[in-house]
Amino acid sequence: MDRRGFVKSSTAVLCMLPVFPAKGFVPVKIIDKKVPPWLKALIQQNDHGVESLRSLQIEDSGSSEFGGVKDAYDILNPHSTAALVQWGACALFSSSSRFYQSPQLLDNINAAVLYLVRTQHEDGTIDLLSTNFHSTPDTGFLVKRLVMAYTLLEKSGTADMEKVLANLKTFLLRAGKALSVGGIHTPNHRWVVTAALTKLNERWPNPAYTARAEQWLAEKIDIDKDGQYNEKSTFIYSSLTDRLLITIAKGLNKPELLDAVRKNLDMTMYYVHSNGEIVTDASGRQDKAVVGTLENYYYPYRYLALKDQNGAYAAMCEMIEKTAGPKIGGFLDYFLSDTFLWNEIPAAKPLPLNYVRTFPNSGLVRIRRNERDCTLIANNPVWFTFMKGNAVLQGMRFASSFFGKGQFQTEKIVQNGNKWEMTQQLEGPYFQPYPKEQLPDDGDWDKMPRNARPQSEIQILETKVMIMETENGMEVEITTSGTQRVPVALELIFRPGGTFTGISKIENTKDSWLLKSGTGNYKFSNDTITFGPGTGLHKNIALRGALPAMDAPTVYLTGFTPFRHIIRFS
Repeated sequence: MDRRGFVKSSTAVLCMLPVFPAKGFVPVKIIDKKVPPWLKALIQQNDHGVESLRSLQIEDSGSSEFGGVKDAYDILNPHSTAALVQWGACALFSSSSRFYQSPQLLDNINAAVLYLVRTQHEDGTIDLLSTNFHSTPDTGFLVKRLVMAYTLLEKSGTADMEKVLANLKTFLLRAGKALSVGGIHTPNHRWVVTAALTKLNERWPNPAYTARAEQWLAEKIDIDKDGQYNEKSTFIYSSLTDRLLITIAKGLNKPELLDAVRKNLDMTMYYVHSNGEIVTDASGRQDKAVVGTLENYYYPYRYLALKDQNGAYAAMCEMIEKTAGPKIGGFLDYFLSDTFLWNEIPAAKPLPLNYVRTFPNSGLVRIRRNERDCTLIANNPVWFTFMKGNAVLQGMRFASSFFGKGQFQTEKIVQNGNKWEMTQQLEGPYFQPYPKEQLPDDGDWDKMPRNARPQSEIQILETKVMIMETENGMEVEITTSGTQRVPVALELIFRPGGTFTGISKIENTKDSWLLKSGTGNYKFSNDTITFGPGTGLHKNIALRGALPAMDAPTVYLTGFTPFRHIIRFS
C-alpha cells in the first residue's frame, strides 16, 4: 500500500519503501541456484501481489484511464499504478516467479507506465489524492522505487523491453526536474527527496541532482539524544528514514550517515513489546498508538548486521522473521538487488528483555521483564500501557468532571526512588463584572474577553499518579486533592478479542464494564492480565470534558474526589 492505504491486497507489501542502490547487481536468473529459500518464498509471495494489482488495472485501451490501477475505493491513482510497475519488475526479473519474462505482464507494466506519464503534471510531479497535489515528496516516494524497477526490468532479459524502459525513463527524468527544485512538508520528506535524487544520479548522473541533495543534507539529520527522529514515528517514518539514509550513504558515499541509523536501531531494541509489536504511543504522526510489528526495520537491521557483524542486530532480524516474516516481502527489490544481503547473518546476541529505560526526549519510560512489559507516556491522555504476552491493556486514562477540562495528562514523568510520578493541576475560576472603563458601547459579549475580567472562587484540582513495579507486575496509585465531590472515572482500555471475568457490564453500552470491587481478569489466547482491586461508586462514564470512549472493551473504576485508589496489574 502507499502512504495512505491506496492498495489493500492480500500481500503485506508497501509502496512507500525506498529503493536500494543497484551497485553489485547480479541477475537472479544467472545464479538462481544460489538464491536462498527465504528469498524464493518472497518472490512467490510477490506473485500474488502482482495478480491482485493486475485485476485492478483498467484494460480498455480506448479509455483515457487505460493502464491505471484502482485502489480499494475504486480511485485510479499514481501510487497503485506504480506498485504494479515495481512488483511486476521483481516478477519479470526473478526466474522462480511464474511471471518470469512474461510478455503479458510486460504489457501490463507498459500500460501502467504510460498512465503515469499521462497523469504526470508538466512540472514533473504527481498527486497523492488523499491529501497532496503537485507533490514533490510524493513524487520522490515513487521515484526511489521506480529507478529500482527500471534496473530490474533492464536486467530481466524480457523481450521487447526497450519500449517500456524508454517510457519509464521519460517519467523519471521529468520527475527529476521537480525533485531538483521542489519543496517538502515534513522532516522525513527531505530524505525522501534526497534518496530519490541519489537513485536518479546513480542511473543518469546530473549535477543538479547532487547539488539539491547536498542542500537538504546541509540541514543535518534530525536525530535526538534518545536515538529518535523528529517525528517519533516508530512504525512508519523512523524506519523509513533509516532506509533512506542507507540509500543516500551508499549512493553519495557518505558513510557517516549510517551513524544516525545505528543510533536509531539501538534505541528501537528497547521499543519492542514482549509479543513482537513496536511501541507507537509517543509518535507525532498518523501511526500514533497503532498496532504494528517491526517488518519495516528488517532491511536496516539486516544490512548493518552484515556490514558491522553486529550480533544484536542479527537477533533483531531473527525476532522480526518470527513475528512478522511474511511482511518483509515489501522489500523484495532490496534483496534482489544486492547479493550481499543473501549472506548468513552473524551469530545472534541476546536481546534486551529485562530493563528499565527512559527516553526523555520522547516523554517515554519503558519497563520490560521478559514476557511482561509496560510503557509510561507523557503529554498523552493515554499514559500507561501493560502487556503480558498477547494480553494487552492498550491504555489507561483518568478524567474528572472538572469544568469540562478534567482529562488527565502530564507534561513530564519524574522518577522518585523506585516510583514514577505524573502530576496535573487544574484551575476552575469564576469571573467578575467586566471593568467599567473598558465596557463596549454595544454590549457585545465577544468584545469582553475573559482574560480582562477579575477572577474569584477559583477551584483547584490536583491529580498525582504514582507508578511502581511490584514482584509480579505494576502498581498504579491515583490521588486527587482540592475541590471535593467531583466525579472521576478511571478507564482500563483492553485490546479487542479477549474475555473477561470478575467484572459487570454497564447497561446500555456497547462494550463498557465496571469493576466495583475485587479483581478482574482479561484473557487473550493463553495469556491473562489480572487487575484490581476495583471501586465503583457511580456509573457516569461519559464525564463532561472527558475524551469519548475508545472503540475497545473498557473497564471503568469510578469515584469522587478526594479520590485515592491503588490498582495492581499482574
